[in-house]
Amino acid sequence: MGRIFRGESLHKVDGKGRVSIPALFRRVIEASDPSWTDGLNPELIIVYGDHRRRYLECYTIEAMQEVDAKIAALPRGSNARKHLQRLFHGQSFPTAVDETGRLVLPAKLRKKIELEDEAFFIAAGDTFQIWKPETYEAEELSKTEEWLDEFPDDFDPLILLDNPDGV
Repeated sequence: MGRIFRGESLHKVDGKGRVSIPALFRRVIEASDPSWTDGLNPELIIVYGDHRRRYLECYTIEAMQEVDAKIAALPRGSNARKHLQRLFHGQSFPTAVDETGRLVLPAKLRKKIELEDEAFFIAAGDTFQIWKPETYEAEELSKTEEWLDEFPDDFDPLILLDNPDGV
């Protein structure tokens, strides 16, 4: 796995769908694009095909290469391979960060997640997600809080690294 995204950030979206990518995210995108060098715009892939998701998942080139290799290893003609190709190849949007550190989100992608004036970015390992801020707060933040409420107040989440099924 390549470099890891960290943090979260809220950014304005203009009328043309342009939004600034958090500066720390840009460094990871650059480092995870094997073709990138100074003076070039680093590339990434936005996956939008999963209808259950209310966000856009942004993959670095290296992260998507890992996914592509796993899809290619599936038997040709299998349902899993067909569906995964549709989700990760067909329903994805290759793009680049422009020279000002912005990303242009096409209307189709903005409409999918009902994105208007602001975009919420949150790290997710070697990918990051773009959410409508209100949707993230209502859906995801509450899920994390509910999950943490299952544990005692003195619970240390790092314990799960050694025992992911619980304490």
